[in-house]
Amino acid sequence: MLLKKLNLFMRKTYFLFLFITIISCGKNNNNEMISADLALVDNVSAKSETSDKLLPPPYPIEEKTAPDNAQKISQKIIKTGSMEIEVGNISKAQQIINGHLKKLDAYKQGESFNNSDNKETLRMTIRVPNQNFDNLLQSFSSELGNVVSKNVGIDDVTEEYTDVSIRLENKLVYLEKYRDLLKRSNNTKDMLEIQEKIRNLEEEIESSKGRLKFIDDKVKYSTLELTLIKNNPRNAVTSNIGFGSQFADSLAEGWNNFVGFILGLISFWPFLLILPALIILFRKWRNRIKRRNNKN
Repeated sequence: MLLKKLNLFMRKTYFLFLFITIISCGKNNNNEMISADLALVDNVSAKSETSDKLLPPPYPIEEKTAPDNAQKISQKIIKTGSMEIEVGNISKAQQIINGHLKKLDAYKQGESFNNSDNKETLRMTIRVPNQNFDNLLQSFSSELGNVVSKNVGIDDVTEEYTDVSIRLENKLVYLEKYRDLLKRSNNTKDMLEIQEKIRNLEEEIESSKGRLKFIDDKVKYSTLELTLIKNNPRNAVTSNIGFGSQFADSLAEGWNNFVGFILGLISFWPFLLILPALIILFRKWRNRIKRRNNKN
């Protein structure tokens, strides 16, 4: 009787041990698979020279060489320009500018004004739809005044836009794979490592989205730096001021120059005190030389 109970106890213990062993093996196998996937990630990541390159997937996937909307990506052209125009009346020029901005769906992004003795200067940054950029330049050139300088730049960023789009789509795929791997993981160390890689991927994805948004804005709206200059009448070449006023101004300018000269001399007063002493010493030295020569 005692022998039967002992055999029964040993059988139960054996089956319990076998059950625990099977469960442990299953967990170890799962951890080993995840560790192997992470090892594959680390090995390929070590070969990457810059963080901007695509992160390797946790297990093989097909990388895209062109975005799904490749056919929809049109040519991306960024237009920028600067103009400096001499005008007769800044207020009137502003009215003309505001009319063209409203007509061409453009707007002012910034504006600054400076008034000096010689001239008045108004600087403004204008954003205009890409398709209306040339029309705006032509309108300003013909209606505002004398064009002093004009520069236009054209930058084709289609290749950069396409490259960033490809990288973004691949990173989105990798992100989903890492999230799936995180769900399968039950090892704390592996989970922390995967979470860190997910965080890095999310930062790169946000950076890529920001770059695409920036390019889209620059392509959609061109930028023009416009400077209006109004020379003060007395300094303008075509001044209509009478001879009497100009003669009075010349006398006043001459007197101011004379006063400035006198004040300049006064500022050297320490040297004026030293100069007589130097002259006296020079004369004494010269007289000594003459006396010596007379004795000889």
